[in-house]
Amino acid sequence: MNTTKTWRRSSYSGAGNNCVELAVSRRTTVVRDSKRPAPHLTFADRPFRAFLTLLRQD
Repeated sequence: MNTTKTWRRSSYSGAGNNCVELAVSRRTTVVRDSKRPAPHLTFADRPFRAFLTLLRQD
């Protein structure tokens, strides 16, 4: 089983290292602080998508 994650950060983050990074898989989204990558938070897919939907609402 491959446990390597591909971490992404927003293009709005700039060149600094003060970013929230995400690693997305089929069932989970993992979130970490680029300055302190451990520990990280893991969210199930559906609740995380619901969270993003709420953030996008006016």
